[in-house]
Amino acid sequence: MKISACIITYNEADRIGACCDSLAFCDEIVVVDSHSTDDTRAIAAAHGARVIERDWPGYRSQREFAMQAATHDWILAVDADERVSAPLRAELQALARDIDGGADIAGASIPTLTDYFGRFLRHGNAWPDRHPRLYDRRRARWQGYEIHERVTIDGPVRSLQGWLEHYSYRSFSEQLRKLDRYAELMAQQMHANGRRAGLSQVLFNPPWRFIRGYLLKRGFLDGWRGFVYHVAEAGYVRRKYLRLWMLGRGCA
Repeated sequence: MKISACIITYNEADRIGACCDSLAFCDEIVVVDSHSTDDTRAIAAAHGARVIERDWPGYRSQREFAMQAATHDWILAVDADERVSAPLRAELQALARDIDGGADIAGASIPTLTDYFGRFLRHGNAWPDRHPRLYDRRRARWQGYEIHERVTIDGPVRSLQGWLEHYSYRSFSEQLRKLDRYAELMAQQMHANGRRAGLSQVLFNPPWRFIRGYLLKRGFLDGWRGFVYHVAEAGYVRRKYLRLWMLGRGCA
């Protein structure tokens, strides 16, 4: 079993090196870069990646392209702001031995541990944030919207306990800008696919997201970081459904 790690990038010069270093156990690292204006491509190449420069078509399409560009059939999908932890690396290597031994496994889901201004969030909506990340591309396909895309795997998926470390936000301002952009893109995608929002979704979905994460899933145990994270997340939900509601009225 040989693994190709696939990363899509844009202006990740400060993070791509550490990401590639954490993937040194893989047989190949493929970076698909959408015309970064910093040194992302040079740093990735210096850390052993095969770099492809390509126009940006959307998250789902870019991930699909990276998957098809890989040399090997087993794909580990990682973002530039993520790093494979030591426990996850050991689990992935053990999984590879199981597959080589004949185990019927089509993929693996992996939890994500998010760093939030100096401390990892271990509760609430931030954890475990589990998604399929390792998969056999012969039994998988990328689906969903261009944003919040997902990979669908045909066959048994093993749940791993080792985690990806996620260093998502350089600053709070960057987080707010990123969430606002995601809200706009998601509303546009939903509207284009025939989705419409009612006032009830605008009014009630944001507080429910906060209550679910901060109270029911005990995000408050992460202190002030948990509070800020879940307030910002509820704001994203509010902006997404408010934009979708306005699009339904012809107001872009």
